Amino acid sequence: MSINGFYLSPHPPIIIPEVGKGEENKIANTIDSLKKISRDIADKSPDTIIVITPHATMFRDALALTFSDSVDGSFKDFGAGDVSMKLPIDRELTDKIYQASISQRIPAVMADSSLLLRYHRSVVLDHGTMVPLYFVNKNYTNYKLVHITYAPLDDIELYKFGMIISKSVDELGRNAVFIASGDLSHKLKEEGPYSYSPNGEKFDREFLNDLKKGSVEDTFSIDKNMIQDAGECARRSVLILLGALDGKKFKGNLLSYEGPFGVGYGVMKFDVTSKYTSKLEILEKSRKYRYEEKLGSMDPYVRLARENLTNYLTTGKPISKLPDYVTYEMKSSKRAVFVSLKKYGELRGCIGTLLPTADSVAEEIIRNSIEAGINDPRFIQVDKSELMDISFSVDVLTTPKICSKEDLDPKKYGVIVESRGKTGVLLPDLEGVDTVDKQLSIALKKGNIDSKENYTIERFEVERHLE
Repeated sequence: MSINGFYLSPHPPIIIPEVGKGEENKIANTIDSLKKISRDIADKSPDTIIVITPHATMFRDALALTFSDSVDGSFKDFGAGDVSMKLPIDRELTDKIYQASISQRIPAVMADSSLLLRYHRSVVLDHGTMVPLYFVNKNYTNYKLVHITYAPLDDIELYKFGMIISKSVDELGRNAVFIASGDLSHKLKEEGPYSYSPNGEKFDREFLNDLKKGSVEDTFSIDKNMIQDAGECARRSVLILLGALDGKKFKGNLLSYEGPFGVGYGVMKFDVTSKYTSKLEILEKSRKYRYEEKLGSMDPYVRLARENLTNYLTTGKPISKLPDYVTYEMKSSKRAVFVSLKKYGELRGCIGTLLPTADSVAEEIIRNSIEAGINDPRFIQVDKSELMDISFSVDVLTTPKICSKEDLDPKKYGVIVESRGKTGVLLPDLEGVDTVDKQLSIALKKGNIDSKENYTIERFEVERHLE
């Protein structure tokens, strides 16, 4: 036996009648499509349903596999506590996936009650799982669940994890189906959950078209900045699904796509047409090519930051001689510098200075790129293997100046707040920081300063260099 059904499902709680109270009728096509998937799954009568979700307890550095005898949940957080479900976990398959992941160095954890208790969490079904299974359960209930929460690992690791899932199912002889749970862009409308972005609709169209074609390579090649700007939660679930489809030729059958609430809801059934060669080697070569291409056209500020951290992670030492591409200005001017690292749009490290501490901007970059990579207390040390998936930015600061709250503009100015030796800093023009009050609130929190304390405010501008 094997995985005999592959599906992309959205998970809007409003689609549940007891939650939507009539509003669900605005996504009637999505409801009809999920009913079709439910009937298709019932026809397959699987032993196990595998669900990948973004909304259970997520770890930054490891996939989380729910491990208990059963797991339950309800829609009480959405005003419908009477709508609930309790499902048995396929412990044998879950354990096999976990053991194979560890042996292949794919970071994963068994999310049992003892582990989750350390993080003040419990084993529970999330809405990312319950919404698609709400429809499945209308037609079929004789199954066990493998419940997995993805993590922001690199794309290739997620794909390899999907391959592990498929192989584990085969080895245990399970009849299984696979549901990748996730919504598409959350930025389709101004009145949506996030601010509007034209990249939202663009991402949804490109992502779904690539899947319809069955093009794994194109799906992996979608512009990372567009992905970040789209504000979606389906892509990583789908990358794992594509890994589970490795060695198979397929087409995506788009059953419906809607976005009346400002969020894209795509329902897709993946139809396997034949066996095919593995895509893994092609994906790895393509990733390496894109990385090398990026290095060749890089801004000298971020190039120095990247090459220096790479050298440090490889040899244990910073670069010993400034490369030829370092400009005269970088070598001659003394300015404070922040180096920021992001991995798939999420902060991975950020360290900087408010005043110059070295003899040049270049030396500040060398110092702070290492600090951002290994000494940001909020994160574990960056591993060399992550560098292909990390984007660098370098902010060169102007001298801070005392100001009042009225002088601030979060798009133009960064802010420094200080009170009794405590300091909080926030760079300008950050996503989601669009008001002065929000900027100050975050800066105060970073400095562990109570908003009722007397504190000083300084502002500064930055010259931002991006990859």
